[in-house]
Amino acid sequence: MTPHQLTRQDARRIAVRAQLLGSERPTSVPEVMHHLMVLQDDPVNVIAPSAHLVLWSRLGSSYDRRELTDAVRTGRVVELNMMLRPAEDLALLRAEMAAWPVGFDQPSEWHQSLRTWVEANDDTRRDILEKLYDEGPVTARALPDTTLVPWQSSGWNNDRNVRKLLDAMVGRGEVAVAGKEGRDKLWDLAERVYPDDPVPDLDDARRSICERRLRSLGVARGKGPQLPNEPVDVGEAGEPAVIEGVRGSWRVDPVYLDGARFEGRVALLSPIDRLVIDRKRMAELFEFDYQLEMFKPAAKRRFGYWALPILSGDRLVGKLDATADRETGVLRVDAIHEDEPFPRQLGGAVREQIEDLTAWLDLEFLPGYGG
Repeated sequence: MTPHQLTRQDARRIAVRAQLLGSERPTSVPEVMHHLMVLQDDPVNVIAPSAHLVLWSRLGSSYDRRELTDAVRTGRVVELNMMLRPAEDLALLRAEMAAWPVGFDQPSEWHQSLRTWVEANDDTRRDILEKLYDEGPVTARALPDTTLVPWQSSGWNNDRNVRKLLDAMVGRGEVAVAGKEGRDKLWDLAERVYPDDPVPDLDDARRSICERRLRSLGVARGKGPQLPNEPVDVGEAGEPAVIEGVRGSWRVDPVYLDGARFEGRVALLSPIDRLVIDRKRMAELFEFDYQLEMFKPAAKRRFGYWALPILSGDRLVGKLDATADRETGVLRVDAIHEDEPFPRQLGGAVREQIEDLTAWLDLEFLPGYGG
């Protein structure tokens, strides 16, 4: 098939539409969850946890954070690999779990060594399953560490045996996160957490996952960079495309090639929003200079600890450095970094979004940047 010829602007607009960031907002949490597939369950709460911020960016101030909390509590949304996912998608992922540790490619040397380590500690794995069967859900601290072969790494995870074994058992579809106790995860048998839906054939599941992922991204590489917890590549899903001025081959979901008139809006995004989490794609399509600087010393930060990318139509145009100070009841805005000086209309629209964010957080707006 002859590849579709896309300009950068075409690709950006497809990506924005696919991420439900156009002018026509979605209307419900289930609609957003089903379409996006994942929300990263990151605990950083400088403004709001990322999962809530992503939903607010799509739904606006009508979004009630209790909706997601209740969906998790009732099992309609489940956590897997630090991602919140609609429970109905778990059947597709359980097909992958049944093939552990094969994944989408043949097992790497690292995966082979992981399987060997799990097999060497099979008695501990069985002890954990027995404990969960009798007493679950429980925190990891309540689970026995009877490993014969300790976990060895470069140093960060040395001897964190139970945690690493739980990670492997999640991959095998044996255990799952069943909730939280404070900041600690509660673990239980996966069969008590995941819906008991029929598991499709592995190849069918992989194909469906790639098609769904491309529908949520709009345009993506067939093989993308390795990201933790959730890939951004889509295999052979969609149709081939070439993007003017961007190297490599791409895949595009033809549903977005409908010729519909693009209508964008201004939005404030989480730093780990799916529109920007693939920094390589972000730089190639949006030509946007951005880094998450929370791990940098304060003196070396250009944009702020947890700066929010600012979307205007099909362009990323700046960053908002703000902090929700809940003790004083204010949203403190320390800086608005304009990649290019904002026209009056754009500046007003950005301020409206900041005020909407402030109201949604039930805080007062405190501009600290002189604006």
